[in-house]
Amino acid sequence: MKAAYTKPFITAFLIIVLDQVVKTWVRTNMILGEEIRFLGDRGMLHYTENNGMAFGMELGGEFGKLMLTLFRIVAVCGIGYGLVYLIQHKYHRGLIMNVALIFAGAMGNIIDSTFYGVIYQQGALFHGRVVDMFYFPLLSGNFPSWLPIWGGEDYVFFRPVFNVADTAISVGVIMILLFQKHYFKHEVPEVNSPNSEIVEE
Repeated sequence: MKAAYTKPFITAFLIIVLDQVVKTWVRTNMILGEEIRFLGDRGMLHYTENNGMAFGMELGGEFGKLMLTLFRIVAVCGIGYGLVYLIQHKYHRGLIMNVALIFAGAMGNIIDSTFYGVIYQQGALFHGRVVDMFYFPLLSGNFPSWLPIWGGEDYVFFRPVFNVADTAISVGVIMILLFQKHYFKHEVPEVNSPNSEIVEE
């Protein structure tokens, strides 16, 4: 059983380490708002910080920030428990690995919001800002004037700035949604199961 825990938790650990290494490099080598372009105008490192959720979404105020951080901690504990449960009950390996990705991503952003306020921002525990840096504005232009609500406004796709942790969460969630029928398909009861039927010839 110990071997079953190794791969998903090592994967989660490596993602957390990578996430924190990238964030630390950005913090120590870039100025807030600075950009390093590697795909011209379509892909760049853009150093930004946010008080809230994934992809730069925010919850307003200090109280909102505290509540979000505490919610994250509770959520990651639940995800960790769920991961152990899936391993113990021998669920599909793909499902286990994707939950491990979500767990790693949640942990990566919790480290920021819990400790970065103390380490970098001379603030209080649980009030740190999450570091984001990957920005891919692949398409940009103007909505046609006849379009309701957004007519004439500028648009950018993909607008959100994100980090390694956000990517891990997104990949895990998308893969579960895409392969949920495969991950949760009905399993035939074992012969020795109390609910199985014994067919006599």
